[in-house]
Amino acid sequence: MLDFDANYDLELDDEELQKVSTTIFESLADYNYFQLVTADGEDIVMNQPARLIASYEQDRLIVLFESEPKDLLKLTGKVDFGVYDPTFYVAIDFVKDDSLAVEELPTRCARAVIRPDPNQAITDNQDNLTEEFFNDPAGTDISKIFATRLELSCAAKG
Repeated sequence: MLDFDANYDLELDDEELQKVSTTIFESLADYNYFQLVTADGEDIVMNQPARLIASYEQDRLIVLFESEPKDLLKLTGKVDFGVYDPTFYVAIDFVKDDSLAVEELPTRCARAVIRPDPNQAITDNQDNLTEEFFNDPAGTDISKIFATRLELSCAAKG
């Protein structure tokens, strides 16, 4: 709010929100827009979103964008979707499981929201948590282990 409320009215008007959108859009490009998409454990390359929309509602900044995989993503095996900040600067979570949704999910797919327990994630990944990780301002992929995600388990088409 302090960085973008140019008229100091404690609101973000359309022009101020456009500046927020532009700043976030440009900043998040370096971090793949905080996207976590994997298929059977392999990272999926996502296209850059065409645009980003910011709104300010009930004292909350809401940022929306759509993106799609660079290549066709088949719904077979295990496919994960999540949002995380590799720098640990922004805390991101989904309060309600229904906030992670897929429209028209095929019946051959099961849906589960995965909320990793932070203590267990640290224990399971102790060998990867080094001093360099905690001091790397650019972030690392290890922060994915803490990300809430939507997991789809899909059988092959029969």
